[in-house]
Amino acid sequence: MTKLWPYVTPGIPDDLFEQLPGIPLSQREVRLLLISALRMQSDSLLWDIGAGTGTISVELGLLCPQGRIMAIERDEEVAGLIRRNCDRFGVQNVQVIEGSAPECLKDLAGPPQRVCIEGGRQIKEILKAVWRCLQPSGRVVATASSLESLYALSEGLAELHARNIEVVQSAVNRLETRGNHQTFASVNPIFILSGEKLD
Repeated sequence: MTKLWPYVTPGIPDDLFEQLPGIPLSQREVRLLLISALRMQSDSLLWDIGAGTGTISVELGLLCPQGRIMAIERDEEVAGLIRRNCDRFGVQNVQVIEGSAPECLKDLAGPPQRVCIEGGRQIKEILKAVWRCLQPSGRVVATASSLESLYALSEGLAELHARNIEVVQSAVNRLETRGNHQTFASVNPIFILSGEKLD
């Protein structure tokens, strides 16, 4: 049976993932930035908080088959979507956890070396809870699509004395065909923040 993504590089096209209306999907180009910011090692334990469609979990499950990924999602139907996407790509090392962060974090396997925060109503509280669990020299990568979440994450990383903080804003355009014309359409811009816990 042919694999849906038979390559060793990340960058699975968005349309290969099963999706649900209204459920966020980290688009391919943004996903590549997130993956590079996470700096995974072959056996890292990653918490993917607010995993949505499961794109990050799937990509990193394929890239790091010896690693472990905990995909956290509060909605039962969306958690099922993540499981289906893992099955589509034959990913075996992702465990889907149904629960709301930060409350559910105390029950997760850990401590993690890497954490990806892809949203959440209490994003600053999630960041602080994650930081307490994170291994020394661990990395947190978080996305912000609004000014409020950007401010909350920036303030949180500063209060936690995170080191090697990086902030990147994506600005991606894709060629699309509209009628008889080809035009460039922008992918929603997003901020990607990362920091390390060095103590």
